[in-house]
Amino acid sequence: MATLLVACDSEAPAPATATPTPAQVAAPIEDELTVMGPARTVLAFGDSLFAGYNLAEDEGYPERLEGVLRRRGIDATVIDAGVSGDTTAAGRQRIAYVLDNLDAMPDLAIVELGGNDLLRGIQPSQTRENLTAILDELKSRGVPVMLMGMRAPPNYGPQYQADFDALYPALAAQYDAALVPFFMAPLLDNAALVQDDRIHPTAQGVEAMVAATVDTVIEALPKD
Repeated sequence: MATLLVACDSEAPAPATATPTPAQVAAPIEDELTVMGPARTVLAFGDSLFAGYNLAEDEGYPERLEGVLRRRGIDATVIDAGVSGDTTAAGRQRIAYVLDNLDAMPDLAIVELGGNDLLRGIQPSQTRENLTAILDELKSRGVPVMLMGMRAPPNYGPQYQADFDALYPALAAQYDAALVPFFMAPLLDNAALVQDDRIHPTAQGVEAMVAATVDTVIEALPKD
């Protein structure tokens, strides 16, 4: 499953200069458990792994995450701000636009970008610079952050791999952000969880990714 490490959207990637797409609010999911506590809004800011490439509207990560959070009794709304093909540079260009168009600042922003940088062979230093700008924008608005880490494949060489893999833990430490070390880890070695492109998760793959990360999301949410 090495292909999983090098791309987030292999078809018709959106150019970095594309007009930003407004964030879409995930449709509410009915739950048997009554939600309680304060309302929490989570911004899911990323690429096709959040946009739900080739999946039904309710099968993407943000939508499924919202459902699981609500089944855990958390009054959560997850805003889907994923754009297929986005590099970290494209995310850097649109983060302020997305935040400016929200009714209020989210209680948590989940940042999931970097896979398309790998696809294009962008240098880790540039990826880090772009992610730093995104995190600076969120910090300036008082928004806590959770980072979804990516990992480079070995074919880029040991130095590239080491530099890329180190940037997510380093940024998480620098910005006191929650960290999922490798967002796509649940898909490895299980072809049934990956679409035929060998890149994007199936609906079942999304469920596995949510199950592997929801506890980290809950821990990152404000407690009061």
